[in-house]
Amino acid sequence: MTIFQKAMTSVAALAISATAAFAEAELTVYTAIEAEDLARYAETFNAIHPDIKINWVRDSTGVITAKLLAERDNPQADVVWGLAATSLLLLKSEGMLEAYAPAGVEKLDPKFVDKDETPAWVGMDAWVASVCYNTVEAEKLGLTPPTSWKDLTDAQYKGHIIMPNPASSGTGFLDVSSWLQIFGEDDGWAFMDGLHENIARYTHSGSAPCKLAASGEIPIGVSFAFRGAKSKAAGAPLEIIVPSEGVGWDMEATAIVAGTDDLEAAQKLLDFTITKEANEMYNVGYAVVAYPGIAKPVEHFPANLLDAMIDNDFEFAANNRAAILKEWAGRYDGKSDPK
Repeated sequence: MTIFQKAMTSVAALAISATAAFAEAELTVYTAIEAEDLARYAETFNAIHPDIKINWVRDSTGVITAKLLAERDNPQADVVWGLAATSLLLLKSEGMLEAYAPAGVEKLDPKFVDKDETPAWVGMDAWVASVCYNTVEAEKLGLTPPTSWKDLTDAQYKGHIIMPNPASSGTGFLDVSSWLQIFGEDDGWAFMDGLHENIARYTHSGSAPCKLAASGEIPIGVSFAFRGAKSKAAGAPLEIIVPSEGVGWDMEATAIVAGTDDLEAAQKLLDFTITKEANEMYNVGYAVVAYPGIAKPVEHFPANLLDAMIDNDFEFAANNRAAILKEWAGRYDGKSDPK
């Protein structure tokens, strides 16, 4: 080895050692954020707090929620960054969250903040249900575009619809809980019985039905509007349909897990999650964010979508989650993708 190579090796070793020493704290962060976004989230945070290392644990909404509940007596996570607010309400009811008001929380849209005097969770962004309709594939099959949720029970769509499983997907759960609110319990389950007759399969991802519709694998995917807008902007022959009865929605949110070993670092992360910089980052993947004035117009995002968002009863969704999922599984789980 040359003197130059030895010197460079020594420099590299010192750099690695210095980086390791600089990360004074590590946080285990549970999330349902899209996997491709995790590095960008961590890099943006570390630009401000290079001394705090994030160790991600990522899965779908249902899996992360179940994991947190299973660990309630021995928490493994320090922070939840990017999980459905309905899930965090459930964790709050179990006494699993550390109440904390992040610096600047008063600047956020109030509907994105837990109503307690010291909030247990704070919202980041919202995603809104819609129907992704592949016009090319639908025309081949002689289908006509639906205009309402109830239209999806029409026999012409038999075998031509994919939607997410609500036990594993936050999008699937917001669909099911919103239908029970829109139609009422009895009529809501009756609607889902009819819809089930036309379902080809239930996925374990909320974005998958729209991606599959965009690729032409299925003509109709029940998903969320931002995914449809992105796919359409990329050239997919999609129409993004806003059903006339109104659409469900949920928000991604953050919280500190009670019992964290490093409360100070966890609070620094929560402080960051509500900043303008963080909300600008969320806006890359979501059209609706918590910080007013940040969201930029999204190409192909339905103009009437925000007006169609129902007055979502998050308490109903959270308090009845287990019963809703049990009933849904008993009726429909036979068409779910393998886990």
